Amino acid sequence: MATAEVAEATVRTAPYGTWTSPITAAEAAAGATRVEWVGFVGEQVWWIELRPREGGRCALVGRAPDGTVTDLLGAGWSVRSRVIEYGGRPWLALGRDASAGFVFTNGDDQRVYRCAPGAEPVPLSPEPDLPTGLRYADFARVGEEVWCLRETLLDPAGTEVRRALVALPLDGRAAEDPGAVRVLGGGHHLMTGPKVAPDGRQVAWIGWNHPDMPWESTDLMCAPVRTDGTLGPARRIAGGPGVSVGQVEWAPDRPGVLYVLSDPDGWWNIHEIGPAGDSRCLCPRAEEFGEPLWRIGARWFLPADDGRLFVAYGTSGRRLAVLHPDGSLADVESPYTEWAQLATDGRRVAGTAAGPRQPSSVVLADLGGAGAPRLEVLRGPGAGEDGVRHADWLPYGRAEVFRNADGDDVHAFVHLPHNPRFTAPEGELPPFLVQAHGGPTTRSQLVVNREIAYFTSRGIGVVDVQYGGSTGFGRPYRERLRGAWGVTDVADCAAVARGLVARGLADPGRIGIRGGSAGGWTAAASLAAEPSLYRVAGIYYPLLDPEEWRDRGTHDFESRYLESLLGPWPQAAERYARVSPLRRAGRVRAPFVLMQGLEDTITPPVQAERFLRRLGGRVPHAHLTFEGEQHGFRRAETVVACLHAELSVYGQVFGFEPPGVPRLELSV
Repeated sequence: MATAEVAEATVRTAPYGTWTSPITAAEAAAGATRVEWVGFVGEQVWWIELRPREGGRCALVGRAPDGTVTDLLGAGWSVRSRVIEYGGRPWLALGRDASAGFVFTNGDDQRVYRCAPGAEPVPLSPEPDLPTGLRYADFARVGEEVWCLRETLLDPAGTEVRRALVALPLDGRAAEDPGAVRVLGGGHHLMTGPKVAPDGRQVAWIGWNHPDMPWESTDLMCAPVRTDGTLGPARRIAGGPGVSVGQVEWAPDRPGVLYVLSDPDGWWNIHEIGPAGDSRCLCPRAEEFGEPLWRIGARWFLPADDGRLFVAYGTSGRRLAVLHPDGSLADVESPYTEWAQLATDGRRVAGTAAGPRQPSSVVLADLGGAGAPRLEVLRGPGAGEDGVRHADWLPYGRAEVFRNADGDDVHAFVHLPHNPRFTAPEGELPPFLVQAHGGPTTRSQLVVNREIAYFTSRGIGVVDVQYGGSTGFGRPYRERLRGAWGVTDVADCAAVARGLVARGLADPGRIGIRGGSAGGWTAAASLAAEPSLYRVAGIYYPLLDPEEWRDRGTHDFESRYLESLLGPWPQAAERYARVSPLRRAGRVRAPFVLMQGLEDTITPPVQAERFLRRLGGRVPHAHLTFEGEQHGFRRAETVVACLHAELSVYGQVFGFEPPGVPRLELSV
């Protein structure tokens, strides 16, 4: 509906929480569709679409210059790598022209396949001994091989893993003969894939070892490529203790020159490393030019023509810009506040982009001409339309800064209730949900978020807290969480909630908290730590028992994460117990709904079951479990069920009856 039509409609007065909205749970679930892993293939642009309505299938999609958009594989194929569980770049075009075909990791079996136009994919990698036990990502073509990262699971749970750089022959013989896979090198327990120099004479990669996480300390390694295709001795050329290298790219026209994303000065800036090892920061700024390396092969900058770099940078958001050889930055004017997943052909840059009124889309920016850059939406909910579906019902989120008890800044995005058809009775303050993002070493974005709009358009405010430990604000802000998980995040969320009350924006008697994964930990821990502040919670696939998580072991990538979040074991055993939501379950007073995937290997269902038993029948709650769901829900029907459950429980606690939502009965 257009804005003018809304303006003509009667504005009704109704209590917060009872407003009707066209943004349904189904629409919010559909809005969760992701576009990612963008790449150029000649004049075409390809990308991956995660489709909740197809059971979470990851489709490889291509757009031709004439605007035709085509799925490049049939419905039985899903292009998704499960390296480090969070995934990595899962496909590579084998040439500049689409006729050369491509390779990809198939989601179901994690094998690598080669696909030629008009033909069925054929396997390149051998069948693993364990189901999905060999995983591949971050490919590079070298002659008649593809080089990549291989992850080998030694146990079904993925707690024991080996990684190496390997070469797969393109003729497919390794599919039947595992001995045909060449091991190129390694040296670190965790690694990215290989970046091969344009002249083929060197290869670079990033590596790190437990207990470090990649945003803490990594090594940038470089090795010569011998004439027989093997690698010579590798040496570290950047990184080291206390320095995080997150991305590396070779200069396309300057032999031996590398561009490196690293933070020796506390911010992820871009550095140039010359053939002799000399290094300089290209554009020193108290802003981030990258993100934490949660996914192998992520790209936040890329070399372009004439010594330029296309970059995405900022603090609370990521702007697209051109970094010139003289160190100057030229922003690309656009309505988008978040750019990521960059790809380039040297003259143009494509990537995923989103903004407050622009859903996540694949956007192409042509920066090669003398005039203003030309932007084109290649794929997205807003493509070819004048506006966004139900844009008038989206909240007007804004970035604000609060102060915690120690006087530190706490960044947050505040989304007030908004509905063009409704207003609240005079003097009524709205209920508010504190939202804690996952990670915890990540951040939220101030873009179209239909899950948030699902609540705000019904009269419930949402404040998205970038608690200490969040990225985007430099290493010192990030390291406020070090050894203090369950304390800093909990205190910062409470400080923001009380700040909203102090500013007259929220009803102090109707504050709730919600979050998933690490955000689910924060939500559960907050119920125990702040029983008089929070009246209700929505908790998604949370970590609830750090001691059990450490003892049982989780997937390898995060298996030592707790050492930075809480401290080394057993020296910090008392701290583990002090902040554990499971240990503190007796302090929980507020009702909640807990939602869990039954195939979750990161935060397994048993933790939720133990937490509920510890409540001892004292606290009203609902426990929703979902077959086939892992860590992070991928199916639209799951998301719909969860949003309905949350809204029903919030209504019961906050004292309103949400229209059109089935009542979820709470048990004790």
